[in-house]
Amino acid sequence: MKLEKVKVSGLKHDPENARLHSKKNLEAIAGSLKQFGQRRPLVVWDNIVIAGNGTLQAAKNLGWLEIEITRTPEEWSHHEARAYALADNRTAELADWDSNVLTDQLIELDSVGFDVSQWGFMTLEPPTDPDPIDILPDRLCPHCGLTI
Repeated sequence: MKLEKVKVSGLKHDPENARLHSKKNLEAIAGSLKQFGQRRPLVVWDNIVIAGNGTLQAAKNLGWLEIEITRTPEEWSHHEARAYALADNRTAELADWDSNVLTDQLIELDSVGFDVSQWGFMTLEPPTDPDPIDILPDRLCPHCGLTI
């Protein structure tokens, strides 16, 4: 895979991109770019970004002038580029989080000063023992119907 550094202004967003990027999503991508820089290239076919449209928009929002890309093989057709774009997005969203590992890692990173909220995570606190009163279910008095 050959990497190139190109001007952001020379790239086009995919007009047929099937993924939507909310403001929250773009802010999380921008937070990651600010914290870590760009660690994956955009994938470009005929100067159209087919993988990384959110990253391109976040980079523009941050005022970046250049970004790294890799190009698809020259012989790829429009349909091959489209198929890759869909596969790239779909395979990523099919993964699940291990909630226990994720929670432990977020708490650890938060404790050493990382602002995990800038990547779209909520700041977590270690679980505390609940107040015993809070865990008792509401019950109805069989005589008067009041909640006890």
